[in-house]
Amino acid sequence: MKNRVLKQLKVLLVEDEENIARLLKDAIGDNFLSFLIANDGKEGLEMFLKYSPDIVITDINMPRLNGLDMSKKLKSMNPSIPIIILSAFSEKEKLFSAIDIGVTKYFLKPFDPDELLDYIDSISEKIASKAVTLSEGFVFNKSTCSLYKNDRFVSLSKKESAFFALLLENKNSIIDDENIKISLWPKEEVSDERLRTFIRRVRAKTSKKLINNVKGVGYQIYFTSVNSIYNF
Repeated sequence: MKNRVLKQLKVLLVEDEENIARLLKDAIGDNFLSFLIANDGKEGLEMFLKYSPDIVITDINMPRLNGLDMSKKLKSMNPSIPIIILSAFSEKEKLFSAIDIGVTKYFLKPFDPDELLDYIDSISEKIASKAVTLSEGFVFNKSTCSLYKNDRFVSLSKKESAFFALLLENKNSIIDDENIKISLWPKEEVSDERLRTFIRRVRAKTSKKLINNVKGVGYQIYFTSVNSIYNF
């Protein structure tokens, strides 16, 4: 087991060779919060949108959509996503293409899974800084503004995601009603009742223990004890 930061990370492996995918998951998968597998680039895109992983590991030559084309699409959606390329080919053209796309690392098959794990370990602190661990199994990804509970995606509207991001940006402060209204509805007049309805809906989707209502003052991310529920 590597450092505890790895346990905060969700990894997506995109690999069409089932035996390689299984062996890699068996070798290093237990080190992470989750280790998801997609069979080709198209499925990789679908799983990326559904689960919002923290790092993507992908083969190059795959059916339906190859790893390089998938990586281009991933980078257009999230320029900061770390992508590790796996390939049995050493042609300079593929390597240059991967570099142009902005992949983080390039491993040639066959490779030692421990070397791959060591590399992820070396960048894990930087990756994990984008994921905030909340109470009751909730994790908020600051990079994608996505919320998860026990590794399952929680569907939020854009304003609901922005609300969580606002609370996290001001984690040591209480955000008053007016600042919330201005941040979420900058061009609208919003009543107190509309804001309260919005908060109730967010709590219904998540948990009452995530958002603390400081009566007459505003809202903040909930603290369960002397220790912050944050885990950076």
